[in-house]
Amino acid sequence: MENLTTTTSTVFKIKQLVDNGSNVTLSLSEDVELETVSQQQMILEAVDRTVTDEEMKQQIKPLLEAILRSQPQTVIKTYPKTIIQITMPKRRYEMMGNPQVGETLQVDIKK
Repeated sequence: MENLTTTTSTVFKIKQLVDNGSNVTLSLSEDVELETVSQQQMILEAVDRTVTDEEMKQQIKPLLEAILRSQPQTVIKTYPKTIIQITMPKRRYEMMGNPQVGETLQVDIKK
């Protein structure tokens, strides 16, 4: 049987840090930067993909844009993030340079 090793390297942001004296627990969330997209933009793009008749698009778009402009704008910025929690001896944490909440760490995970 083959023994394949796969490595994934991901950058995580420290969300919470708990120091109980002898151990340190870091709560990490995947550090992903997303472009904000408005709900109106998503609706217009969906209509653009769905309606294939160009003449129909030209008639629908101005009406749809006017309706959407009158609605409050909802900005969507979501992504399913990986979240991990690591508990380590305080000495190891200090050897890492005492990273604080908001700083990033790179984590390598191997199979």
